[in-house]
Amino acid sequence: MNYGFVIDARKCIGCHACTVACKSENEVPLGVNRTWVKYVEKGTFPDTRRYFTVLRCNHCAEPPCVAICPVEALQKRPDGIVDFDSRRCIGCKACAQACPYNALYIDPDTHTSAKCNYCAHRKEVGLQPACVAVCPQQAIVSGDLDDPSSKIATLVACERTVVRKPEKGTSPKLFYINGDGASLDPMEAPLQEEYHWSAQSRGVGHFAGKGKGAPGIEKPAHASNTAGPKARRVYDIPSKGAVWGWEVPAYVTAKAVSSGVFLVFAALLAVFRMELAPTLQWAAWSVSLLFLALTGGFLIKDLDRPDRFSSVMLRPQFGSWLVKGGLTITGYGAFLALWGASRLLQIPALETAALWGGALFALVTAIYTAFLFGAAKGRDFWQSPMLLLHMLLNSLLAGGSAMLMLGLGTGSPSELLGLLRQLLTAGFGLHIVIMLLELYGQHPSAGAERAAEIIREGSLKNQFWAGSFLGGNLLPLLVTLFSSDPLMLAAAALLGLCGVFYTEKVWVQAPQRIPLS
Repeated sequence: MNYGFVIDARKCIGCHACTVACKSENEVPLGVNRTWVKYVEKGTFPDTRRYFTVLRCNHCAEPPCVAICPVEALQKRPDGIVDFDSRRCIGCKACAQACPYNALYIDPDTHTSAKCNYCAHRKEVGLQPACVAVCPQQAIVSGDLDDPSSKIATLVACERTVVRKPEKGTSPKLFYINGDGASLDPMEAPLQEEYHWSAQSRGVGHFAGKGKGAPGIEKPAHASNTAGPKARRVYDIPSKGAVWGWEVPAYVTAKAVSSGVFLVFAALLAVFRMELAPTLQWAAWSVSLLFLALTGGFLIKDLDRPDRFSSVMLRPQFGSWLVKGGLTITGYGAFLALWGASRLLQIPALETAALWGGALFALVTAIYTAFLFGAAKGRDFWQSPMLLLHMLLNSLLAGGSAMLMLGLGTGSPSELLGLLRQLLTAGFGLHIVIMLLELYGQHPSAGAERAAEIIREGSLKNQFWAGSFLGGNLLPLLVTLFSSDPLMLAAAALLGLCGVFYTEKVWVQAPQRIPLS
């Protein structure tokens, strides 16, 4: 079987019976929804019309939430239902980033992900999903899409249907008859600050978690209450805000420092054939190890169920880049430990092997986050082909800045400091070019362009232009280009490290301010 849904917008009256039935049947807490109804109005009085759109999980044939989940808490069943097991979920929220349809949420009671699961417990005993059974207009139709005699297969075959975001390649199985573009496209009718009967205060629903104070969805700077052809969103569920908070940019920054320091350290020894003092070598190793530990700490801190973190290694889903990243970090940590042990025991052959192995794992550690973000199909801005170079450059800048500070602190010779200056000058200049290309270049979708606009001229503009561009890249570039004063170089290195954090912060936050439903 291949279960799916059809929503007949010609019949829907916006009564919310489906929402209430879903909440009652599945004991969905206040503040979150598995099924909800969005109202969009078009036209100018008296020539207006209101459209009702039922939104929920699309039970995709190629579900990105299943692919990104590190612990197989989400799975696609043989009958086509995308189900979840809250007993396995670690609360990493990657599935919410991967879903282009805003279908997943964090349950405020269990602190695990949840969504519509087609009322699988009812289907297994021959009953319809609760929303289908309760709909007074029979506007929701469920059934086997592969059975040509079923009502749903007949509707899909004979009626003109549309799906949401087909360009994502997920093959959604939630079809709309007479679906309105302004209702299905979240960019056409901007979110409002609040809606009648749907406002909530802090401490309810999504915000009952760790209280990160995540910002909500941001309207375009040029938007008023209208967008496109007089389309207005007049009723919807409250914004889920940012799914990933400050811990994620902190983790990316700590990872960049750890991997970048060891990459620069290995390059100085193996490529540039520099003679590094033992004090500097041990300092570089210690910093790499310390920031690798911080990376793991920030990763665990971001989980809503940190008590289940070991499941990533003990019950992994090897297709997930979260698991691949965890294995990479573990391997990198093992090579760091091996280098330290071989150095302490004075085993040169093992030390050389650990250096090359550690450098390889440091390189993968630096860039794997680009593939993780790329798997988050709900965030168009992260689909940029330049993200891998972005991550690599940030790691090299963080590592080069930290190595320059360590070199200054350990009294390294001017030859080494001069080389680090040159490398940082080239790195800052190239990073500025890459950032401007990412922000001002051609974007594949309106969502990606809107995220770039938020960074360039929206609510994140001060953090980007002051913290990342000016303070974190341009000023350090000018200092390393024109000055050799140790204090100035130390200040430039410190600014470079701050710039890496601010860059990652705005790159993580901006796409999450784009509505997905």
